Amino acid sequence: MFRGPRDFCRLDLKQFGGHKDEVNSVAFSLDFQIMVTGCDDQRVRVFNTLNGKLVCKLKGHSGAVKSVAISPDSRTLASGSFDKTVRVWRMKDGAPLHTLEGHTKSVEVVVYSQDSSKVCSGSWDRSAILWDVQNGYLLKVFEGHDSLVQSVAFSANGNNLATGSWDFTVRLWTVASPDGMDKVTVLKGHKGNIHSVAFSKDGMLASGSWDKTVKLWNGRNGRLIHSLSGHTGWVQAVAFSSDGIFVASASDDETVRVWDVVTGNCIKVLEGQTDIAQHCAFTPGGALVASGAAGLTLALT
Repeated sequence: MFRGPRDFCRLDLKQFGGHKDEVNSVAFSLDFQIMVTGCDDQRVRVFNTLNGKLVCKLKGHSGAVKSVAISPDSRTLASGSFDKTVRVWRMKDGAPLHTLEGHTKSVEVVVYSQDSSKVCSGSWDRSAILWDVQNGYLLKVFEGHDSLVQSVAFSANGNNLATGSWDFTVRLWTVASPDGMDKVTVLKGHKGNIHSVAFSKDGMLASGSWDKTVKLWNGRNGRLIHSLSGHTGWVQAVAFSSDGIFVASASDDETVRVWDVVTGNCIKVLEGQTDIAQHCAFTPGGALVASGAAGLTLALT
């Protein structure tokens, strides 16, 4: 992994085109050889990141595709749409597997559990829904937010689920408690919409907000650890490095910041290389990938 700020430098720049409208979401396979994009043109596109070629385009949604996700085992992908549905597709050939219906408004986010068996979707209807990937069954509905659910994340062990909302709060849910009762902890402190949440492998929780800050929480009890300030625009995405030592934040101030999770210090500001940065992720090898609304992908290492 990274030894310090000097290890971050511009490595590569690739353009992936073909969509006919704004790209809303980007997702990568664990090996970063496949990239999936969701767009306002109602299409999902699958790209090979090594050669930049389009693998396939998936049709079926009747509204803008707001979010996409690839299962950790790379067997399926999921897409959430303004048409109120979640669709699950087979990765190897793009065949449709399930159309998941249950939300009453636009689906803003979809994420997989670490074992690839479940998908959770967040919606404008203020709820998150847990789905069984194999059968397409609705497993549980998480309700309680006072505004739309914009972001969702599973903990590494799958026991907890975090949801970020435009009600300025993060909710920490127990996915399967021993007594069968739903348990929730409400995390307060942000002063703007929560646009992104992410867990580290050790259970730390990060939240990125339109109040221009990133907050780090204890993902078990909800205690605030650090509030990270420095961005001058809305924070659109947060992601932890695989070892949990760093957290990256992407903002529409056209920068990506890398933070030390122990001290809370910003160790590097990556700027002048993206437009509005809407997505960021660390590869297993330690590269940091950032992308903008137009599907521009930037790899930094």
